[in-house]
Amino acid sequence: MPKVPLIGEVGRVADEGLEGLDHGFLTGKIEDLVKWSRARSCWPATFGLACCAIEMMAAGGAHYDLARYGMEVFRASPRQADLMIVAGRVSQKMAPVLRQIYDQMAEPKWVISMGVCASSGGMFNNYAIVQGVDQVVPVDVYAPGCPPGPETLMHAILTLHDHIQSGELTRRREPGVEGAGIVIDQRDGQTASQMILTR
Repeated sequence: MPKVPLIGEVGRVADEGLEGLDHGFLTGKIEDLVKWSRARSCWPATFGLACCAIEMMAAGGAHYDLARYGMEVFRASPRQADLMIVAGRVSQKMAPVLRQIYDQMAEPKWVISMGVCASSGGMFNNYAIVQGVDQVVPVDVYAPGCPPGPETLMHAILTLHDHIQSGELTRRREPGVEGAGIVIDQRDGQTASQMILTR
């Protein structure tokens, strides 16, 4: 049987999915609900590599309580996670493993680069350390600090939630397109001038 071409709105929906539909009352509200639920149910994969991982664990503890954001369980399986928090320096040997875990995560997926070592290699400017995890996976939010405290990590998570809910990050990534690359402020009271004064 020859394929009958679809015309009008039905054809656009068949070709483009929900993006091809003019958003009316029902579809607009469903899309807002999906964005809201995605923002409130990020499940992080455990990927602590160095000292930043201790701060990430502290953020999951009772004092800071990530459970109020729907993130109480760090997933050991990448197939159940949609958020990767890269906490610490990434060695050249660990980079393929990091990419493999990222590829196994559920779509849509996001990445937070936690700390200066993950973001730019930090003080480890040598052949053994990847000089920025964005060379391996696309990074959506950069959390600065050495190490960033739980407050800074929570600020990065809330920034990511805002961008997910606004729909800015949920558009499909084309091949070769990097992450959002949002850089946030440090929120745990540790500034460059205070670090210099205390030495």
